[in-house]
Amino acid sequence: MKAQPITDPSRKYRKLITAVSILIPVVVAILFTVRLPNVAPLDFLPPIYASINALTALILVVAYIAILNKKIKLHETLMKIAIGLSLVFLVMYVAYHMTSDPTPYGRDGMIKYVYYFILISHIILSIGIIPMVLVTYVRAISKRFADHKKIAVITFPIWLYIAVTGVIVYLMIAPYY
Repeated sequence: MKAQPITDPSRKYRKLITAVSILIPVVVAILFTVRLPNVAPLDFLPPIYASINALTALILVVAYIAILNKKIKLHETLMKIAIGLSLVFLVMYVAYHMTSDPTPYGRDGMIKYVYYFILISHIILSIGIIPMVLVTYVRAISKRFADHKKIAVITFPIWLYIAVTGVIVYLMIAPYY
């Protein structure tokens, strides 16, 4: 029996998206258990990667406005920048945690629960956004714009939430570094 040709151009990316979506959180979790000996803590990184989160949020909003105004090339460029910034953030975040002990949140009361709610939702959604961004991107580069839009309307607000809450988490924990 002859194999059917792949009619959906994004199907060829399915295994890669699945692998990357599993591999990134697993590798990050493993690297969080590693402490680099004889390396000074990279204490200067948190405000930088928080700024990267803020910039990512801004770029996501501008990219959204660009697509609403039919500025497709600008939208495409901005989305590539947002993906690149997310990767830079991830590298810096892991590097910081490989050289530094975790910083405990220093406040008590209701604000502590608010902090942990924001942090936990941020982390969980950060894991889930990986396949969503990849599928959204692949649908765009495969010129499946109707399908791209269907998932982009879900991906965008989640990714924006992650970027904004990354900044909020930093601002809430910064006094305790």
